[in-house]
Amino acid sequence: MDKKIIFSGIQPTGYPQLGNYLGPMRNWVNLQDEYNCLYCVVDLHAITVRQAPAELRKNTRNLLSLLIACGLDPEKNILYVQSHYSGHAELSWILNCFTYMGELGRMTQYKEKSQKDEANINAGLFTYPVLQAADILLFGTHLVPVGEDQRQHLELSRDVAIRFNNIYGDVFTVPEIHIPKIGAKIMSLSHPERKMSKSDDENSCISLLDTPEAVMRKFKRAVTDSETEIRYDVENKPGISNLLEIYAITCGMTINEAAAEFAGKNYGQLKTAVGEAVVGNIIQPVQARYNEISANADYLDSIMKTNAEKAAKIGEKILKKVKKKVGFVV
Repeated sequence: MDKKIIFSGIQPTGYPQLGNYLGPMRNWVNLQDEYNCLYCVVDLHAITVRQAPAELRKNTRNLLSLLIACGLDPEKNILYVQSHYSGHAELSWILNCFTYMGELGRMTQYKEKSQKDEANINAGLFTYPVLQAADILLFGTHLVPVGEDQRQHLELSRDVAIRFNNIYGDVFTVPEIHIPKIGAKIMSLSHPERKMSKSDDENSCISLLDTPEAVMRKFKRAVTDSETEIRYDVENKPGISNLLEIYAITCGMTINEAAAEFAGKNYGQLKTAVGEAVVGNIIQPVQARYNEISANADYLDSIMKTNAEKAAKIGEKILKKVKKKVGFVV
């Protein structure tokens, strides 16, 4: 393939939220013509936390539908489900043997998740970044478009690739990290000092499947500050800065242009305008397309089957090379 390769994935645990869309997912759409792209519903990653089986199956299909509804063309991209290609798990085991306990123990997400659920500190949660490295390295990935919160995991993927290459020669492509300049970290509406997350309370997060009424209500309740001036100042005005960033991305303008548009206006006007922009430009068009796609089970099944086969065809070349290098009979 002449074009460089991109890989990224998203977990099927609940529905993607506005931060997912404005950060990685929107970035994926912008990259699909320039690169050979693999975008994966990472259901293997999802089970580090206990999942209801029927719910996981439903969420996996729904997420695939949403990815297409958000603009990812299944003819241009390889859109597939992680567990449909066993190469992910095979390479993950091999890379476990080239990753150090100390490296995994320093992972911020492991520390945070293990503190939240001390009764479920399982080995999968600890070695999650190794599976993520396998996801990426399996396809000779050049570029990984992700949010800022995944930078540490991507650095580990690079370290493991370099370590393996130093032992066995030029086997893995060392991936580069691609983080968008704006939208990389959309913040919570209720707690603007931290990232928006679908695991937060209802008013903090905008789901892509929220009703327009719910979206407007959440924006109107967004936490701001006791001042009256609308300006972009992340340190002193995180809530207002977050709203301005959301508005700028949604309307296709710079943050400075967004701030200028609201000069002299009040916080209520800003909140209403941001809500209306998100509803009109994102929520309604995405949901209309999603409803079409999710109703066509045969179409989804065909995409999953065909694209898993395409992914396997690419991944098997590198996996076979790795197996030979470490001494397996292949």
